[in-house]
Amino acid sequence: MIELVEVSPRDGLQNEPTVLSTDDKVALIRRAEAAGVLRLEVASFVNPRLVPQMADAEAVIAALPARPDRVRIGLVLNLRGAERALATSVDELGAVCTATDAFGMANQGRPSEATVQESCAILALAHARGRRAQATIAVAFGCPFEGAVDPQRVVAIARTLAAAGAREVAIADTIGVARPGEVSRLTALVAAAVRPLPVRVHLHDTRGMGVANVMAAVDAGARTIDAAIGGTGGCPFAPGAAGNVASESVAYALGPRVAVDGEALLDAAFWLNERLGRTMVSPLMRSRAKSVLRTGEEG
Repeated sequence: MIELVEVSPRDGLQNEPTVLSTDDKVALIRRAEAAGVLRLEVASFVNPRLVPQMADAEAVIAALPARPDRVRIGLVLNLRGAERALATSVDELGAVCTATDAFGMANQGRPSEATVQESCAILALAHARGRRAQATIAVAFGCPFEGAVDPQRVVAIARTLAAAGAREVAIADTIGVARPGEVSRLTALVAAAVRPLPVRVHLHDTRGMGVANVMAAVDAGARTIDAAIGGTGGCPFAPGAAGNVASESVAYALGPRVAVDGEALLDAAFWLNERLGRTMVSPLMRSRAKSVLRTGEEG
């Protein structure tokens, strides 16, 4: 089976111009969990001045009903954010480092190697406090400032994170530039480097390659895929980044290999669009809308 990590409550919302209320964020998380999603990024503990969409991270987690059968992830960029996350009931910390210096400076105010060392420190802190922790390598396939990224640099970072105790290593196509062949090659390289740790892949659909890249990643050994309901998302610090690959599209593409209710995710996508005042739709949303319209015309 392939695990789907729902990232709409974090990555999906952090670049949307409409800031959802705490109640709506909790409702989104509960809808995803009701659809069978077992693991979710529910918030990020970042500077609220820079990312106001995440200003209520603590309030969101406090408002969530306890679910021992679900894993709720808090994303953190530094030790300050990690301390904030550890003061809540969040189940798992997700550290982030960058494969390039330029993106590291834009996203975290420090060069690549410093973000890697900070991630290692976050992993150590989480373990010391008895929490799960993993790490993501941002701009693993391409950087908006430096362009192409050397795969061997990504592999070296992955090895460092694995040695530091990450329970999983993720590689992110932060700006959506990767092609299926590139996803397949890098996923296989990282999987071999960190085995037996699982590899997670985080994909954006900037150029319409999201679902094809999901299938390439899975075929190359990825065991977990990030996705966002309705294809929401983007990165405030990555010019040109479009939304994440849509959860409902991933569920449809993987079929029985992912244990989620795709129709429930699709319902949640329409609900989220309404809350965000958003007109963008994923391909499956467009397909359902046309089907409903056609049925109405025939009736």
